[in-house]
Amino acid sequence: MSDLTVLDVLLWVAFPYIAAASFIVGHILRYRYDKFGWTSRSSQTYETKWLRWGSPMFHYGILGVFVGHVVGLLIPHQWLEFFGITEHLYHLGATWAGVIVGAITVAGLAILMARRGAVRRVLRVTTAMDVIMYAFLAGSLVFGMIAVVQFQVIGQFQAPATGYNYRETVSPWIRSLILFQPDATFMVGVPLAFKLHVLTSTGLFLIWPFTRLVHVLSVPVMYLFRPYVVYRSRDDHRGARAIRRGWQKSPVIDSTRPKQKQKLSSDR
Repeated sequence: MSDLTVLDVLLWVAFPYIAAASFIVGHILRYRYDKFGWTSRSSQTYETKWLRWGSPMFHYGILGVFVGHVVGLLIPHQWLEFFGITEHLYHLGATWAGVIVGAITVAGLAILMARRGAVRRVLRVTTAMDVIMYAFLAGSLVFGMIAVVQFQVIGQFQAPATGYNYRETVSPWIRSLILFQPDATFMVGVPLAFKLHVLTSTGLFLIWPFTRLVHVLSVPVMYLFRPYVVYRSRDDHRGARAIRRGWQKSPVIDSTRPKQKQKLSSDR
């Protein structure tokens, strides 16, 4: 790490660990002192037309993005080759699958962001932290799509037609952080689009515990052990009391009126 600058160490060593500490400690403190705030603060009651399209697109898309990042960044390529997945096959599948799920995710997020700005009732319940969260989330997705399209899609038609192999730079850098053996030299020669994608994603993890994104870690474990909800059918036997329509006077109220009149006459 002798060729690294101070900025390299700050960006690719210090910043990730600060974000990780904020992510872990922040969630613990949020759960300890703000359990009632541990929610997505759904705005479904304010508007449903846009939400019906944007929410499924974003959530299903981001799930595919997460799976793709786990496979591409955390699993060494030697393991995939052991199961017969060659470099070319992985690159081809990861590129086009990433483009599809990435486009769906970006489109869903765009709908959700437009909804927050266009629907006045939703805009009123939007906090400053929501705006910051959407900025980091949108930046991460946009820079990721730029990196994929510029280097993986267009790069296939340029010499050499292999695109950029981030599994030789970004992937080992992330694994070095996980093993507490950080090596920032992997990130020195990484293209700018990938760097911006990594930085905005790291910033998102930094602010994660202080946003509505905490609901991602909410797992309904106790739902499996909750008491049964008993539903009983209505019995045909309605009892001895006569059926009274809702608009009819209550006999209880009528029975109290003579007493009130008698009391008033005695006071006089």
